[in-house]
Amino acid sequence: MYGYDQNPGAQQGYAPQQPQQGYAQQPQQPLYPEPSPPSLADAVRAFTTGSLSAEDFQQIFASSKVYCPRGDTPGFLALHNTQQPVIPMFTTLKELRRYAGKESKYFVITGAEVIDLLPTGYGFVLDMEGDHRMVFDAKAVEQMVDFAMRRMYG
Repeated sequence: MYGYDQNPGAQQGYAPQQPQQGYAQQPQQPLYPEPSPPSLADAVRAFTTGSLSAEDFQQIFASSKVYCPRGDTPGFLALHNTQQPVIPMFTTLKELRRYAGKESKYFVITGAEVIDLLPTGYGFVLDMEGDHRMVFDAKAVEQMVDFAMRRMYG
């Protein structure tokens, strides 16, 4: 048998394969690569233009990275100069830097963690300085929590 030690009594195991002369071993690329999921920024654009449902947006949001500005203490930075307090969040580091500057501090979490950790009564704003800014008030966040719970627990 090819690839096994043929000595009786020897431990069975794979022998290292030798590359054939004249042929460079190339890593095999999949014939049909899996399509990558849309980025959160793409999902924001699609949702704000009406070409993505709320459920599909929330699924993408839950698994996406969200960039949050931070202060010297742990936790979200909130804006209180709005009708309801909101927390600025960004779909990309570039968007965060446009809002908070190049040297700003930040942390990265998933959208699912945002929904889990956001304080009651707070909303959030995605890409405040972006072309497709999205505001989720506290009521919208509650609906997102309910949707996540229904998906998780039925």
